Amino acid sequence: MAKAIKKQALGRGLSALLKDPDNDIKSVNDRNADKVVGNIIELEIEAIEINPFQPRSNFNEESLRELATSIKELGVIQPITVRKLEFNKYQLISGERRLRASTLIGLTTVPAYIRIANDNESLTMALVENIQRHDLDPIEIALSYQRLIDEIQLTQEQMSERVGKKRSTIANYLRLLKLDPIIQTGIRDGFISMGHGRAIINIEDLDIQTDIYQKIVSQNLSVRDTEALVKNYQESLKPKPAAKAKSSLGFEIEEIQKKVFTNYFGTIVDVKVAGNGKGKITIPFQSEEDFNRILELIKE
Repeated sequence: MAKAIKKQALGRGLSALLKDPDNDIKSVNDRNADKVVGNIIELEIEAIEINPFQPRSNFNEESLRELATSIKELGVIQPITVRKLEFNKYQLISGERRLRASTLIGLTTVPAYIRIANDNESLTMALVENIQRHDLDPIEIALSYQRLIDEIQLTQEQMSERVGKKRSTIANYLRLLKLDPIIQTGIRDGFISMGHGRAIINIEDLDIQTDIYQKIVSQNLSVRDTEALVKNYQESLKPKPAAKAKSSLGFEIEEIQKKVFTNYFGTIVDVKVAGNGKGKITIPFQSEEDFNRILELIKE
């Protein structure tokens, strides 16, 4: 407990340092910058503006109230991260839920890490830290990855190194953005899971995607059920094998024709015809006497 009190006191001291215009820190090379960067500092909430690069767009009110109750009882355990813009003005990099929850219970200050970075670095830090530390929904994570590709020009390999995820995992999130917007909203709202979305994405037709989505929701289908549904649909699209064309030389031996041979020889005769018109007749016999009987019939 004493250690926590000491940290808070240090934060308040540094906060006072930052309010001294004669010691305004604008870069990591300025005097006292080493005392600020990387340390936890109590910042006034009114001096912090929301980061326009924030990937999170949905904030569950009930979840915020629960976090606010926790902060009221235990304090802000994980400091937010901000970027210094100008004298006594900061921009949020990560921790918007904690900032909103702190405001909700009337706090005027919040513990923060201060970083000095350009907008590009700020965006990268905001996206990477949110992906790693927050419970973003799968679509928000996918959008964050896409922004790292579009705005920072990171490759999937580079993203894999930055966020500590396998490239295949990143690719699976990005594929979700190919889903119909209705289905993306369904994932964000928790009607279906990412597993459902990964199964549906194997279908290119957006109308069919939404049809399957509606079946999942109305019938409460599992991911495995969805995979089977998608597989059945894909199987129905496969062309059926064409019937083999009969050779012009071939012909069918009717059962009645086989019976003619059988009745004549007094034994079951097997008749087979190949596609080229050639064939064979097999006349079985049971003994030498039976053989001779059949032979006499042939001589006739």
